[in-house]
Amino acid sequence: MSNSERVHVELCKGASGLDKVVLRDRGSSAEVYLYGGHVTSWKNEHGEELLFVSSKAIFKPPKAIRGGIPICFPQFSNHGPLEPHGFARNRFWSIDIDPPPFPTQSSSKAFIDLILKPSEEDLKIWPHSFEFRLRVTLGPGGDLMLTSRIRNTNTDGKVFTFTFAYHTYFSVSDISEVRVEGLETLDYLDNLQNKERFTEQGDAITFESEVDKIYLRTPTKIAILDHEKKRTFVIRKDGLPDAVVWNPWDKKAKAMADFGDDEHKHMLCVEAAAVEKSITLKPGEEWRGRQELSTVPSSYCSGQLDPQRVLQSS
Repeated sequence: MSNSERVHVELCKGASGLDKVVLRDRGSSAEVYLYGGHVTSWKNEHGEELLFVSSKAIFKPPKAIRGGIPICFPQFSNHGPLEPHGFARNRFWSIDIDPPPFPTQSSSKAFIDLILKPSEEDLKIWPHSFEFRLRVTLGPGGDLMLTSRIRNTNTDGKVFTFTFAYHTYFSVSDISEVRVEGLETLDYLDNLQNKERFTEQGDAITFESEVDKIYLRTPTKIAILDHEKKRTFVIRKDGLPDAVVWNPWDKKAKAMADFGDDEHKHMLCVEAAAVEKSITLKPGEEWRGRQELSTVPSSYCSGQLDPQRVLQSS
């Protein structure tokens, strides 16, 4: 690895001596733990952290890391018989030295390819052979892209199905000053009401109590406006029709050992997901799901973000 490459991609030790990869490009950075294939940091060119990780996060296997971008596979939450959110987020991934080519090569040099294959123990829990390849890319403009490619490598002819989410925790200044745009008028399943189906009312989604909803058939672009920071996160997604919106609020925050009592005020999960309709793969078939995260200053449209402009522009 040459010096110039090392600047972009560096393997080092993180919390509890766990291996992590640091990606850097023009002042922005991202960190990915091999444990869980888990992105734990994404900073802009001013060094501001854009993802939320709890101050009480436990970086000790087998506990999943609280915050960042946990990967939920092969099961989202309790939508199936496995442990909630599946097992990908608490397994050790490997660096993929020779991944199959992507149809579109990005110009970025700051990326890492990881791979997860099931262990003998995993096959007892979920009896399917798979290859899960994850590419994490930090773009020259500071955008963060995660591309997952999951292949069924069963040799017994067996089909498998799974649900999936990028469980992204965004860092926000004050949850009561945040709104989400792009999900208005959509149907959602409310996890606080036994997954009952409702239709979203109103203009933008704001927060004044616990929320845990799965929005269905969502657009490819969703915006999170942080009024106080005058910053808007834009999520672009592909292959992931659903969007989960979650904030535990104070009661649940206090009940979680790895979550600060007041930290719900400074985070919001908006998760690109495939939950309502599970993905089915025949042997040899591959599924791809990606999300791209970027930020824009909210003030670039007359002090208020014009949601239509952001959501309709490419």
